[in-house]
Amino acid sequence: MEVFPGKILVVDDEPDIVEFITYNLKNKGYLVASARDGVEAIRKAKDFKPNLILLDMMMPNKDGIETIKELRTMPEFDDTAIIFLTALSDEKYEIEGLKTGADDFIAKPIKPELLATRIGSALRRFRKEEDQDQKQTFGDLEINKTKFSVTYKGDDIVLAKKEFELLSLLASKPGRVFLRNEILQRVWGTDVIVGDRTIDVHIRKIRQKVGIDLITTVKGVGYKFDMP
Repeated sequence: MEVFPGKILVVDDEPDIVEFITYNLKNKGYLVASARDGVEAIRKAKDFKPNLILLDMMMPNKDGIETIKELRTMPEFDDTAIIFLTALSDEKYEIEGLKTGADDFIAKPIKPELLATRIGSALRRFRKEEDQDQKQTFGDLEINKTKFSVTYKGDDIVLAKKEFELLSLLASKPGRVFLRNEILQRVWGTDVIVGDRTIDVHIRKIRQKVGIDLITTVKGVGYKFDMP
């Protein structure tokens, strides 16, 4: 059976760009699917289950920012890398993209070899994370998902279930900003109605119990885990 290096979903409203990227990726051995806007992208992603999504920022119906926000609330895309494609050169767009969960950012016009290199790096990074044990170690801090335990400098830290799930979620992608809405859906689910203050209270309790400030508040956006 032939082994492919990965499945990639290309999302862009410009047919020429989709054709150009698809041609180059298929030449590298990737399986490729495409979508023309965010609405179609989410539908295609659920069926195609890509390892990586190349997502244009400016599109009709649902733009890249709206699309990635929705994708990042879905657990089935936890291990899906997302790279933004855009013609916009303003730094604020890049920052906004990264804050909403993008793993990389590539400006148009696209250079095939650069694109292939960035895709390869993103896929290797995600596969390495998939292969990691359920135990995460950050200096003197250890989070064990199998044992549902946290230790700091050898001392056990007793966290409530939601506190552990929240810390574990943030620590799963150090440095990445998790949106407040994403945290609510991933930790508390859609069947339970809780307010934004719930997250703030749990973050404060985690900080107090662990004794070190390992969670950074990104004002107006969400939270991220910073390795101690």
